[in-house]
Amino acid sequence: MTTTDKPKPPSPDQLLDSILDGLTQLRLTIMRQTLLEQLTDPPDGDTRLAWLWRLIEPQLRHRIESRVERRIRESKMPERKTFDAFDFDFQPELDKDRVLELATLRFLDDGRNILLAGMPGTGKSHIALALALAACVDNQCVRYTTNADMLAALHASLADQTLTHALKAYVRPQLLVIDEVGLEQVESRNAKRAGLMQKVLLPRYNQRRSTIITSNIPWEAWGDYLDDHLGASALLDRLIHRSHIIVINGPSWRDHEHRRETESDAQPPAAT
Repeated sequence: MTTTDKPKPPSPDQLLDSILDGLTQLRLTIMRQTLLEQLTDPPDGDTRLAWLWRLIEPQLRHRIESRVERRIRESKMPERKTFDAFDFDFQPELDKDRVLELATLRFLDDGRNILLAGMPGTGKSHIALALALAACVDNQCVRYTTNADMLAALHASLADQTLTHALKAYVRPQLLVIDEVGLEQVESRNAKRAGLMQKVLLPRYNQRRSTIITSNIPWEAWGDYLDDHLGASALLDRLIHRSHIIVINGPSWRDHEHRRETESDAQPPAAT
């Protein structure tokens, strides 16, 4: 071959094989499958950019969905809740616009906390879980825990001297949800022995990482709950400093459902 000879270009079949092999090596398997489908039944009237987007979009969507699923799995949420499934009419005193504003997640950018108070069944956990799910969709690092589970895990780490490592799971996430504060008395004993809640919440405050707390204990009663009025005062002072505080004064949805089911069961069967 002389210096003026040009290398023979690959045939269309060879080029396609190279492209398919490259997509496989790049682990773009959905784009590879989409390309084969487009070549079998090419759309009419597409520009080159529109055709290229048809290849990229399914792969991109799959990657985003996989990332969201991974965030949800890592968050350890017990279930997925959404605001679409929340009955705002059942809690008419709850400011719906304010709650939906929180769903924009601007509170995460500002490093603010959300404190949700109210009696059991009023929707505190539903709101907290819906916000946590929205944060996962937004690709934020989220961790959900009940207060009992968190304190039990941290208390157990004291025995084998791994507390510093155990704290990282609760201090590092961009959003931490601590559900059901005060629901079980064992929490109070654990918190009293080592100030474990302070060890989680004070570093998060200093690092401006957002925390959502749900509790049926009035803020002024936290000193009795923790059996440490001075520590509780210091903790609440920092929590409330940069927080959205929502108190839900309303009926219990679980009680409402129970009564409705009981009344339904008591109805006589329809005549045939």
